Amino acid sequence: MPRRNNLVFMAVLLLFVVSLLIVFPIDKGAWLGKKLQLGLDLKGGTHLVYQADLTKKDPSQTDAQVMAAILQTIERRVNAYGVTEPVIQVDESKGRVTVQLPGVKDVNEAIKLIGQVALLEFKEQKLDAQGTPVVDANGNSEWIPATAIGIDGNVKALTGQYLKPNSIAQIDPQTSRPEVHFEWNTEGAKLFQQITERNLNKPVGIFLDNQLVSAPTVQGVISDRGVITGPVLAEARTLAIQLNSGTLNVPLTVIQQKDVDATLGADSLSKSLRAGLIGIAMVVFFMVAYYRWLGSLAIIALFVYGAIVLAIFKLIPVTLTTAGIAGFIISVGMAVDANVLIFERMKEEMRSGRTGEGGVAEGFRRAWPSVRDSNVSTFITCVILYWFGSTSGDLTVKGFAVTLFLGVAVSMFSAIIVTRTFLTALVRTQAGKSLLSRGAK
Repeated sequence: MPRRNNLVFMAVLLLFVVSLLIVFPIDKGAWLGKKLQLGLDLKGGTHLVYQADLTKKDPSQTDAQVMAAILQTIERRVNAYGVTEPVIQVDESKGRVTVQLPGVKDVNEAIKLIGQVALLEFKEQKLDAQGTPVVDANGNSEWIPATAIGIDGNVKALTGQYLKPNSIAQIDPQTSRPEVHFEWNTEGAKLFQQITERNLNKPVGIFLDNQLVSAPTVQGVISDRGVITGPVLAEARTLAIQLNSGTLNVPLTVIQQKDVDATLGADSLSKSLRAGLIGIAMVVFFMVAYYRWLGSLAIIALFVYGAIVLAIFKLIPVTLTTAGIAGFIISVGMAVDANVLIFERMKEEMRSGRTGEGGVAEGFRRAWPSVRDSNVSTFITCVILYWFGSTSGDLTVKGFAVTLFLGVAVSMFSAIIVTRTFLTALVRTQAGKSLLSRGAK
């Protein structure tokens, strides 16, 4: 038993040191270079909610498949634009997508960069009975979707969903104008070949989000490649990224947009940290004043607990919000609560005549059911809160549930493993037995 406890003691110390290297400095840990991710309410940024028009989805796809594809597409776009620590959530039941972009201060910029659906469509001129192009009241050509027969024999409209993710924006060396080069997959190439074949010497309109960006005249039959001309260089680069990240299968409409002021985030963070420090200081004072040396050991275990939890927050990573910080602070209290239950059982055992390791072991054994049941009840509550936050799209509730769940899970480890290991090592010394005896009175 002594050898086993020594090994556990060394493992706990090693885990504590590794956690400290991951946690400090906070902005970039000494090991792995991880930093705490701050949510929108702490860092400031942009909050967008989109409504997907599922009535325009492919009939062969389910709503869940379409929403999953939208999630993947937006994630690729966000990563391509270099937005750090985004939060993207999909509510399948309502067909909504919530996008939080920390650090992006301009809502309009966020909508332009992330929110545009980049619905690339190819259209051909509408013709009357005589084969003459139809124009509107302003003299502009009217367009209809360009369709062709696909590999499966069905008629399909040519859209960006058939693009390969290798579009590139570059300057045409002959005209010195920006252009976007794109390439079709096998299905797209078959459709494009038929469309260009019947539109020789006629314009084919290239539409992005229902806006005509180019209407080149078809000079020859084309199958697998094409070029978009017309946008300025910045727009060409944006378009290339959007095409590479995938075209959304259905249109999205912004139904909610707002800026979150960074000063509000700084104020919330400052107040949260101040409240947390005050709470922890009061816990330290109570434990040391009431349990003396036992309380001091609990505080040491609490520091180990804090380092491990913050390291987990960085490694997963967990995006901290004010609600998430509140969940962490509550878990600190629950970590101490487990120690209180254990210490009270130990005091009863020592008063009944048990001493040394026997008193420590029996105190932990008798306190375990209470610690287990209270923490399991909290886990169940966290799962319910997480489910509620997921179904309602409330990221605040989810953040609180996640940090509380992780904190309570580590608190069980701290109370049952860390505190017990320290106590067992202490009672093997004569001074330790005397200190514990005085602390248990």
